[in-house]
Amino acid sequence: MVRGKTQMKRIENAASRQVTFSKRRNGLLKKAFELSVLCDAEVALIIFSTRGKLYEFSSASMSKTIERYEMREKDNTGINNKLAALDQNTQNVKEDAQSMAKKIELLENSKQKLLGNGLEPCSLNELNQLETNLERSLSRIRERKNLLFRQQIEKLKQEEKRLEEENANLRQTCGMKPSPWSTSTEEETMEVETELFIGPPERRRIQNP
Repeated sequence: MVRGKTQMKRIENAASRQVTFSKRRNGLLKKAFELSVLCDAEVALIIFSTRGKLYEFSSASMSKTIERYEMREKDNTGINNKLAALDQNTQNVKEDAQSMAKKIELLENSKQKLLGNGLEPCSLNELNQLETNLERSLSRIRERKNLLFRQQIEKLKQEEKRLEEENANLRQTCGMKPSPWSTSTEEETMEVETELFIGPPERRRIQNP
């Protein structure tokens, strides 16, 4: 006669539950013993009944086996924590990458709008804001451009002054006279005295021969 499959649920009858416990407990202890002998494995088995009675089997010292288990569990816990931290870091990197991709997309869209492309879906408020941003950018560009112009002019003035000083030092060292073209206006201007007579022409007497 084929035995029916036992349902995996709590046995309600106390007597039947105790009998089943005794049978399966003995079978489990026997299997643990056989596993340790046949496979040369370190086996430790601990069982507590519903009344709190202890049943145990150990192929070696129970305390040493438990200590070995705790050490291994500690190592596994450390590895699991590292793996969990690595997974969290990987997830954070993925989220950062997605966020960065979105920001790049927004910047690209903003760039295209500043170039006058893709303005069709923009509302009036968005266009006004875009215009304000462009005016602000142009103002900053002009300020920077004027600053560079002033710096360049100042640099040219300094260079011109330096060249003039070098020329003056060179003339002084060589004993050269200043060029006539470099004299003052008073020296270049010559005063011309003229006699100006205003009135009828003077009549001269003609003497007969």
